[in-house]
Amino acid sequence: MNIHKIVLPTPYAIGDVNVFLVKGDALTLFDAGPKTEEAYVALQRGIREAGYDMQDIEQVVLTHHHPDHAGWVDAFPKADVLGHRYVDYWMRQTADFLQYRESFYRRELEQENVPQGDIARILDARGELELFGTRPLTQFINDGDEVPGHPGLIAHETLGHAQSHFMFVEEHTGQAIGGDLLLEKVASNPLVEPPVDLQGDRPKSLLQYNASLKKLQQMNIATLYTGHGEAVTEINSLVTARLARQHERAMYVLQLMAEHHNVYDLTKALFGKTYAKQPGLTLSETLGQLDYLVEEGYARSEMQNGVQIYMQA
Repeated sequence: MNIHKIVLPTPYAIGDVNVFLVKGDALTLFDAGPKTEEAYVALQRGIREAGYDMQDIEQVVLTHHHPDHAGWVDAFPKADVLGHRYVDYWMRQTADFLQYRESFYRRELEQENVPQGDIARILDARGELELFGTRPLTQFINDGDEVPGHPGLIAHETLGHAQSHFMFVEEHTGQAIGGDLLLEKVASNPLVEPPVDLQGDRPKSLLQYNASLKKLQQMNIATLYTGHGEAVTEINSLVTARLARQHERAMYVLQLMAEHHNVYDLTKALFGKTYAKQPGLTLSETLGQLDYLVEEGYARSEMQNGVQIYMQA
């Protein structure tokens, strides 16, 4: 794979994001960074350093819909934009979708026993919608599809970190563009998000994410180009370590469950002051660990007066 990494700044704690320019039968940009002026300048510079201009980009392929990856599709008005069908909701941002999104999060947060003041703050903090691009997808990608213009580069649905997440594997070389599935230095956050069909139950993101990591272990990938940080080559050992660390974290949550029984109280006990700075992320982390504990038989849950209560099994 003829791949050129471009590093873009982001306003997020994760730091810089990587996008990748890949030359095949088509000139394709994988991911597009957040929609900030600083990211645009860096993106333009990176494309020129690779020997191309912005208008040379023929298609933009998105690993997932998060704003640090899906912002500057707007910089390529003549290019095709490809990704998971779930991405399209966040690009179009229709009134129906935004209303559904708010009611989904409000319902979930109330079941987590989050105070109303914090719920309002969390919903307001999701104003980062402005960092998304606004171009609807021109083509949906499905699991197992070959990326147009790149023979042998196959899309693999790897949900968990996002409900739209794909990795792209060039099977004959063992190279892959992995988005945020597995990062070199930090564990990806399996985030609470509305379901793909915008109805039904909340997806259990951490369980999805663990399944995606195990799927990654079954692939013969030599180099994984990641959304943040450096490429990963020791994939299987890193996945094993991350899964073990997640289990240890869940066991600590199980201990906390002796005194705390809802997501909010457990999150405050688990994260302390970090909750105030990143309430959405920390609540997602705690809920994921609780899903894992229930799934593995360590805990049980029931609804009491509109709040989900968790107990040691």
